[in-house]
Amino acid sequence: MDIEALMLPFQFAFMQNAFLISIIVSIPTALLSCFLVMKGWALMGDAVSHAVLPGIVLAYILGLPLILGAFAAGMTCAIATGYLASNSRVKEDTVMGVVFSGMFGVGIVLYVSIETNAHLDHILFGNMLGVESHELWTAGIISAGVSLMLVLKWKDWLLHSFDPAQARASGLWVNWLHYGLLAALSLTIVATLTAAGLILAIGLLIAPGAIAFLIVRKFSTMLWVSVLVCMTSMLLGTYASFFLDSAPAPTIILFLSALFIIAFVRRQMLTRRTSMQHAEEPLGS
Repeated sequence: MDIEALMLPFQFAFMQNAFLISIIVSIPTALLSCFLVMKGWALMGDAVSHAVLPGIVLAYILGLPLILGAFAAGMTCAIATGYLASNSRVKEDTVMGVVFSGMFGVGIVLYVSIETNAHLDHILFGNMLGVESHELWTAGIISAGVSLMLVLKWKDWLLHSFDPAQARASGLWVNWLHYGLLAALSLTIVATLTAAGLILAIGLLIAPGAIAFLIVRKFSTMLWVSVLVCMTSMLLGTYASFFLDSAPAPTIILFLSALFIIAFVRRQMLTRRTSMQHAEEPLGS
C-alpha cells in the first residue's frame, strides 16, 4: 500500500471530524478513568452511562437539548445511588446495578414508544463518522472544563479516593469532591455520546486508567500515560476502521482491549521475574 492510499482517510471531512472528536474526548475520559479505577468506581461509570438514556429521550420529547437531559439523568442516577447506599444495608455495587438497570429499562421503553425520524440509535452506538461542527464545540467545551478541573484538583481527588476519612480530617470538602467527581463523570459521558455512544462509553472510562495502572506505579505518571493510551487507541481505531469498513467505536474498544491484555501479560511477567529473583537470594542477605 503506497503513501497516497495510507493518507486517504485524512482527505475526507467526515474522517477529519472523527479524528478531531477522538482527540477531544480522549483527554477527559482518560483522566477520569484513573480516578474511577483507583476509587473502585468502574460500575459507577457503567451505571451513569446507561442511566442517561431516559433523560435523552425525555429531552427529545420535550424539545430540549439532549445534553441537558443526559446530564440531569446522569446526576439523578449518581445521587440516587449514593443516597440508597448510605441509607440501606445493601452494598453500593448492588444499588448501582438496580438503579442503572431500572433507568436503562425506562429509557428503552420510552425509546421504542415514540415515532421519530431522528437517529436516536446513535446515542446507543455512537456516530463518529457523522459528527457535526456544533457537536465538536459542545464536546470541546465540556472536555476542556472537566480536564482542567481534574488536573487542578487531582491531589484532592486522589486523597478522597484512597482515604475519605483522611481527606475530611485534612479539611477538604469531601461532599463537594464526591459530587464533583460524579458531575465530572456525567459531563464526560455527555461529551462522549457522539463519539462512542452509551454502550461503548464505559470502555473509554475504564480501560485507559486500568492499562496505565498496570504500566506505572506513580499516579501523576498514570494520568498522562492514560491520556496517551486513550488518544492513541482512538486515533488508531478510527484510522483502522476506514480500511476495515467497520464502525470506529467498537474498533477503538478492540484496540484498548488488546493493549490491556498486553499490559496485563507484561505485568505478570515482571511480577514472576521479581519473585524468582527474591527466591534465588541467599537467606540473610
